[in-house]
Amino acid sequence: MVALIQGGVPEPGGIWTELGAGSGNFTVALAQLLGPGAEITAVDRDARAIDRQRDLAQQQPFGVAIHPVEADFTRPLRLPPLDGLLVANALHFIRDQPALLAQIATYLRPAGRLLVVEYELQAPLRYVPYPVPFARLAELAPMAGFGAPQLVGTRRSPSTGITLYAAAAPRSG
Repeated sequence: MVALIQGGVPEPGGIWTELGAGSGNFTVALAQLLGPGAEITAVDRDARAIDRQRDLAQQQPFGVAIHPVEADFTRPLRLPPLDGLLVANALHFIRDQPALLAQIATYLRPAGRLLVVEYELQAPLRYVPYPVPFARLAELAPMAGFGAPQLVGTRRSPSTGITLYAAAAPRSG
């Protein structure tokens, strides 16, 4: 996970949020890249996932403070101004992706960045109902208040064999 997203985390430290954080696979990878003193708010609507995030928070991996929040990230969240926001394998569950991306832009500081991990998939699958291949993200991001996304990593999903990509886009303006 670290190798996939490391190109989207330009410097250690800062205040980040992960939307759709699940049980913490990408949370730990992000913590490793951000290092001591950083903060990550891990948001997920699944109570069991947040319980696992609470266990993770007690360990403070890599010296990072993790703040688990049980919430529906499609609704407005109370967050501090963010240096970065990670959405890993969650955007494909959202029907109104333009609205969510525009909402995400409001959470970021002017120099903040969006980091997306998604399947490079054109047609929907049961577990990827609204695919966001890189070309689609490249269309959506500028309309939502971001600069052009840059591809920062790819890898095959060990569970599906489908290519995953990571892309980073700066908040524009």
